[in-house]
Parts: sequence; structure tokens; C-alpha cells
Amino acid sequence: MTLHPPVEALLGRLAPDQRAAATAPPGPTLCVAPAGSGKTTTLVARVAWLVATGRDPATICAITFNRRAAEELQTRLDEALAPLSVEPGGVRVRTFHALGREILQSADAPVEPLVDRMAVLRRIAPDAGPACWRRLDDAFSRLKLDLEVTVDQVGRDPAPGPVARAFLAYEAAVAETGGLDFDDLVVRALRLLAADQAVLGRWRSACAELLVDEVQDVDRSQLRLALLLAAPANRIFLVGDDDQSIYGWRLADVRRVIGLADALPGLRRVDLETNYRCPGPVVERSVRLVGHNRERFAKRIVARDHAPGRLVLAADATDEVVRVRRVLESWPADGSSRAILARTNRELLPAIAVALELDVPFRAPEMPLPLDSPEIDGLLEDARRSTPDSWPLLVRLEAVRREAPAIATGAEAGADPPVPTRREVAAALLAWAAPYADLETFTMTVDERRRRLAALRRPDAALTLATAHATKGLEFDHVAVVGLESGRFPNARALADAVDPGRVLEEERRLAYVAWTRARRSLTLVYDPAAPSPFLLEAFDIQELDVATSYSRSS
Repeated sequence: MTLHPPVEALLGRLAPDQRAAATAPPGPTLCVAPAGSGKTTTLVARVAWLVATGRDPATICAITFNRRAAEELQTRLDEALAPLSVEPGGVRVRTFHALGREILQSADAPVEPLVDRMAVLRRIAPDAGPACWRRLDDAFSRLKLDLEVTVDQVGRDPAPGPVARAFLAYEAAVAETGGLDFDDLVVRALRLLAADQAVLGRWRSACAELLVDEVQDVDRSQLRLALLLAAPANRIFLVGDDDQSIYGWRLADVRRVIGLADALPGLRRVDLETNYRCPGPVVERSVRLVGHNRERFAKRIVARDHAPGRLVLAADATDEVVRVRRVLESWPADGSSRAILARTNRELLPAIAVALELDVPFRAPEMPLPLDSPEIDGLLEDARRSTPDSWPLLVRLEAVRREAPAIATGAEAGADPPVPTRREVAAALLAWAAPYADLETFTMTVDERRRRLAALRRPDAALTLATAHATKGLEFDHVAVVGLESGRFPNARALADAVDPGRVLEEERRLAYVAWTRARRSLTLVYDPAAPSPFLLEAFDIQELDVATSYSRSS
């Protein structure tokens, strides 16, 4: 078949494995796309090929995992399809929740108001506290999305437990608003489609060619929605990577993508094999690491030919601030993008301190810092009003710390990530105040640091400070992963709290793989040589870790 020249040119720029995926014949197809393998390029080419071979753009729907990915894919599709006279937005690109909302709206089902679950929980259980609210939030999503339990089923339990009672109270509070919550957008869309054949028929026509991105991240209800829309023709193209399944706490399950063949008889699998992003040593060692997992597809992953760049083993027994400063000073001052990644937000605080010290602009996740907290002003004022001027600064701050509540209150409670409590902010002030002689000098220092933080925290900064979870799908010229020590990465608490520690360990390993494969030019792995992460011991020989003492050493 002769294709439209721009589409033929687009396909001609693909590698053979990418082209094989983009032009796979009708029927269920799973494209296994490792990190850096060009999955979005392949998705765009797939849609362009479908349109060029006669598919009506209005019958093509692509579903992405989050809004950022949907916006990027929509932009790239609009550009690729413009030569085919397809209007912008002519191919539907949605997140699962946006698609669920559209399905409900098409049948005049209510989609507003969309309630804030945490706000409702704070209202119906004001004394529960942030940790309990987060546990209930997770439990409610599991009931709705994973177990697919309705409020009526829970209500028929003659002896409901505390979670069931909280769920009933929560659902009653939502019902009073006449609205629904975020999970309900998918749950109610599923119920509507199952109950109304006319609505189901219309949406199957609108999704006659269905593409699902990041399939390894979907929960049970999202996968059910996709499969229901695709049936019975099953012209569904799923893209994902079992090695990048890192959202178990959001109800993703790597076994769901590995077991897709059971849900889709005749599923064709096409593998993308080349990581075009990372330097050769990074690809080699990250693949060696994730290869220790049992729950994964057998696959071949290689670096592109002549992939330049380096992997740096930075064994460093000094404190966190010194480590981060050495990382920043080791990178070239050439305006390249760079990122410092950690397992948790808290482990990024030293990096923020160094950025302030060195006047380095940075962008950070929207994590609340003690310095951001309005509690600081109240604590300093309390110290000024309620303690004698003659007391040493640390004694004055300790007095207000003891009086501060240990749990978050008001709108800050239950935020994600958690806002520091008043007592936590007071403790941070106490630790920070040691070098200062008096309250007035310290107060002036706090004000000056706040001004510097506001000036340096910029959305266009070359330096990104983020957790490994927050950078999935992103890439940077230079990446440093800090805290690669036993007990920190893998996270000891995540393993201790796990029902199945073995499966959680595999997800932690996948998370490390994701972090390492963000690097385009260099990857620096920072660790205490006295307690290296078991992941380092899996990816490297012990002799390599023992001799790695320089921030400029390549592996």
C-alpha cells in the first residue's frame, strides 16, 4: 500500500522494531517499551499509520496515565496528523479519568461537584489525623477500584469493621453533595457501560481503535474499562514496560501486564529493544539490576550504537550536604539539564540547602518545606512573647517546641505530600538555630533565607530536585541518585510494612531502574561505602564498589 508521503517519511525514521510495532496488523497488540526506547514516537507513528490506512480519526482513542502525558501526546499527534488534514484534537487523547467523565456526560449522568476526598475525611473524622486519613484514602480506592465493592454491599455487612464504617460515612457525605469523587469517574463509567448497551455501543464506535499508554500503571478498573471498550473486535494497542511498574501504592500490579495474554486471546507482543537515551554503561548496569526480578518479561535491552557518556560510582562517607555539593561541582557548567533524585522527599532537603548555599536555581516537587511554613512566624512570635529575653536562643525555641501540637491541623492536614506539623517546624528551627546568638539575629536570617528560596526556586531552572517516583517519563543530561544505602534504597519502612516483602522489594528494584535510566549523558550513584544498597551489590561487583572513591570515575 502506498502511504501518504509524510507518513511514509515518519515511518522511515523509525528503527525496525519501532516500525514493526507501529504497523502491527489489527488485533490485540502489546508493545513492550523499555526506558528510552521511543514509546511516544512509536505511538504517534501508530496513529498516523492508522489514519493513513483508512481509519477515521474520530474512531481512534488514546488513553494516557496522566494529564501531562495526554497533553504531550495530543500536541505530537496534532503535528503528525496535520499533513493528513486532521484537525487539532481530531484524535481523542484522554486520561482514564477524563474519558470516564466524558462517558458519564454523554449519558447526562452527574459529574459535578467533584469532591476532595481528603476534605471530606477531615470533616467526618476530624480527630483521625493525617496518617489515618491517608490509610483510609488508600483503603477506599482499593474497595472501589480493586475489589469493585459498592456501598450497598458494604452496608449489608451485619458487623462492619472500622474501615467499612468509615467508608459508609464517607459515601454518605459524598452523596449529600450530589457529586462524586475522582475514583467514581472510572467506577461509574464502568457501571454505566455495563448497564446500557446503547451507550456502550456508541463508545465502542468512538474507540474502535484504542491505544493505551503506560499499561503497567493501570489499576484493575482502568484495565476493565479499556477491555470493555475494545471488545469484541479487540483492536487495542497497549504500550508499557513491566520493568517500570512502580505505582503499587496506586493499585498498579505488574502481574496485570504480564498476564494480559490471558485477558486478550491472540495477543501479539512486539518488543522495542534499544535504549536510545542512556550511556552504554548505564544501560548495562540498570539492566543487570532489574534482571534480578522474577516478575518480568524475558527481554533484550541494549544501548544504541556508540552511546557516549559515563556512569560514576561516588562512594562517599561524608554527610549529605557535602555529598550533594560535590555532585553539583562535578557537573559541567554548560547549561545542561540535571537532576538529583532520592527515594523520599525528605532526602532532598540537603540538596535544597546546598542550592541555597551556592545560589543555584532549582525546581523541586511541590513538597512543603519547613521554611515555607507560616508556622515559623507564629513560633518565633511565641518565643518572643512567652519567653524571657535573657534566655539563650535554643532554650527559648525548645520551650515553644514543647508546647507545639504534634499533629497537623486545619487545611494542611492530610496534604500529599504531608505538610510539616507545628512541632516538626519547631524542631527544624531548633536544629537550624544553633549557630545564632539571639532571637533577633535568627529571625533576620530566616527572612533572608526565605527571600533567597523564593528567588532560586524557579520552574525554568536547569536543576531538578525530585523523588524517583516523580521523574518517571522524564530525562536529564546529568542525573545523581543519592541515598543508595542499605535501609534507604530499598526503603526499609516500605519493606517492613509490606504484606508481601518480596514483591515490594521487586518494585523498589524497578524504582531504582527508573531513576538510573533518566540519564542522557552521565549517571552518578552516591552511597556510603560502609553500607552500600543491595541494589548496588546486584548491579556491580564488590571490587568495583570498593575502589570507587572519585566523583569523576567512570564505570
